[in-house]
Amino acid sequence: MISISRPCVNTLRFLRNCSARTCTALQVDRSAPACNGPQRHHGTSSNSNHSSDVAASETGRKKTGFGMGQITDQMLPTLKTSKLFQHSKYPRTATIIGAPMTYGQPFVGTDHGPQLLRDKGLRGMLTSLGWRVEDLPDLSYDDIIASIGSGTADPPNARNCQLVGSGAELLRNKVSETLNEGRFPLILGGDHSIGAGSLAGILEVQPNTGVIWVDAHADLNTPATSGSGNMHGMPIGLLLDHAKYQPETAVNFDELPGFEFLKDGPRLAPDQIVYVGLRDVDPTEREWINNLGIKAYTMFDIDRHGIGAVMDQAFSDLLSKDPNRPLHLSYDIDAIDPILAPATGTTVRGGLTYREAHFVAEAVAQTGNLASAEIVELNPTLSDDDGAEDTIELGLQIITSFMGKSII
Repeated sequence: MISISRPCVNTLRFLRNCSARTCTALQVDRSAPACNGPQRHHGTSSNSNHSSDVAASETGRKKTGFGMGQITDQMLPTLKTSKLFQHSKYPRTATIIGAPMTYGQPFVGTDHGPQLLRDKGLRGMLTSLGWRVEDLPDLSYDDIIASIGSGTADPPNARNCQLVGSGAELLRNKVSETLNEGRFPLILGGDHSIGAGSLAGILEVQPNTGVIWVDAHADLNTPATSGSGNMHGMPIGLLLDHAKYQPETAVNFDELPGFEFLKDGPRLAPDQIVYVGLRDVDPTEREWINNLGIKAYTMFDIDRHGIGAVMDQAFSDLLSKDPNRPLHLSYDIDAIDPILAPATGTTVRGGLTYREAHFVAEAVAQTGNLASAEIVELNPTLSDDDGAEDTIELGLQIITSFMGKSII
């Protein structure tokens, strides 16, 4: 239980309340409304090359946002580097793994995320934070698509099952290989169905990993419980150890083409995961969270106790028994309020504010235990050009925060 409470701070809640009412105060130079969900126009993103990475890392990023004038984002690493990322071998190397999966949900566009983050200067920013960088080619699903063919039927309530599952297996292999080399897997989605592959690879190498799932949604469904059949809502449900804790809900992977690689594990125990930022949870997910004792901190908890107390409790949940336990951070951009990150497919009002979003990332890094991370569900086609730009930019800033960026 969280034992720390504090009064609501109005300034921290301004953006959250604004998104639920009116955003006109912030719409100084933007013609499209940001409060009514994503505007589904095709967004564009400016291209750049490796020289832009270097320029960004040397000078910091400047942009004009919300009519507030020049905003500078200094790219400075923490001075406590020796205490961070203790599970990555020296010299620390971040391996960028692009997983441009877009078939776990119905909207085209999440496949643009990995390259847009690179184009914004990701590589140079990571080197400014002290990382060596290995940037792998994005995973390709072309061979999988060709092998499936147009006549293949999906199993009940599992859309694009074979394609999503086979793509997850590709990612599982790459993540486990990266961890076995002592490197840090930095996974760029893609929709959140890639979480099944990320977790499988991580748990295969580091089975005791604690998982911090930052998301508006629990992603705890299975084909038997999902209301949509979209597999980006199932990665935790597929990896959870149903057979041990609630056998009647166990998933039969022989009936899920593409996911046969999960038949013999690995599995995620209920006490290995902590949710942060939940605000849209399905009935069966609520039941399982309560029955299995999964730690879940909703936006209500964040409003009541503050993000600092919530993250302290999350770390206590995962690290009290083993302070050196590796952590994996799975960060869905829809955890953040849609006024700040409109270019994503399943927006829900009342999300994390700008500083709360960064605090989560910074706090995970400061534990020293972060061993892998992913960011998902950036979709530039689901907003106007400004919304797409803001969402990609914010995603990039969140990455640098959990990769060691520090104010002091």
